[in-house]
Amino acid sequence: MKLFVGNLSWGIDDNRLWNLFSTHGEVTEARIILDRETQRSRGFGFVTFANSQDAQNAMDQMNGKEVDGRVIKVNEAMERQPRERASRW
Repeated sequence: MKLFVGNLSWGIDDNRLWNLFSTHGEVTEARIILDRETQRSRGFGFVTFANSQDAQNAMDQMNGKEVDGRVIKVNEAMERQPRERASRW
């Protein structure tokens, strides 16, 4: 199960995100999303858990928690919808 983690401080990297959530269960991936041009954090990321119960527990415990002076938002990640391509004609 994959979780969306938003409102993160700019200083949090993949390792820190992993450490924040690994106390709630087996994390298989933790990734901060970076801006393509600047390679700086966009302030959100994703954490994937090995099982859904651990993910649910992490969501319950971490949503609304203050991390580095910011209140983070944690919820189940939604599949990204494909963008419609603009017609050139």
